[in-house]
Amino acid sequence: MSGAPERRAWVEQVMGMPISVHVRGPGARGPDAERAAAGLFASLRAADALFSTYRPESQVSRLRRGDLDLVECAPAVREVHSLCVRARAATDGYFDAWALGDGFDPTGLVKTWALERAAVGLAALPGLGAAVGAGGDILVLPDGEAWRIGIEDPRDRSRTVATVPVREGGIATSGIAARGAHIIDPRTGQHVTEVLSATVSGPSLLWADVWATAAVARGAEAVDWVGGLPGTSGLLVLADGGVHRWANPA
Repeated sequence: MSGAPERRAWVEQVMGMPISVHVRGPGARGPDAERAAAGLFASLRAADALFSTYRPESQVSRLRRGDLDLVECAPAVREVHSLCVRARAATDGYFDAWALGDGFDPTGLVKTWALERAAVGLAALPGLGAAVGAGGDILVLPDGEAWRIGIEDPRDRSRTVATVPVREGGIATSGIAARGAHIIDPRTGQHVTEVLSATVSGPSLLWADVWATAAVARGAEAVDWVGGLPGTSGLLVLADGGVHRWANPA
């Protein structure tokens, strides 16, 4: 259709997962968008080099081994460490980067932190909207129109349980459908299964991700807890077959 906005998409494998960038609007197929997308992927690769727990030479791996003190780490590592401390306090300990007992592991937060940071170049392009996806989490840069985001049904991953419009901010999903019961309740050390998936939408992708992970870790308590997350909306898919939806004012 002649009036449809220009669109372009890129996908690269970074941080052990496909990262997708979809842009639309004036200049979507131009060199500025191309450079901004390339810059985004480069920023994510740099973050992976710092934070990967699988790379023995990363600063986080060295920090975990005791080869490096926090004060000697790059400012980005210290920033993420501080965010993890804040997230643990804000979730009553249900999001805990130290929960597994083998040292500091920011994996549950660093992906969305890195996405928001890496998208600065795209956000600076006038009139361009974008949706940047990574492992079930999507950052949306506004252009006045909503992106329609499908939420996978954890009981049947070939289906969607809902489709939600997102104009700006982030939408994050955490759950046990793809990787099994890998999320633990930090207070008991037990794997949780009462919440199959939690999807949270809000102004910050990083905090939506934290809230979603904490909701799964809380189990059935999450149904009441999410009502206290101002400025968020979302849904919980429960193991008993129930689906709980909420939308809280800011």
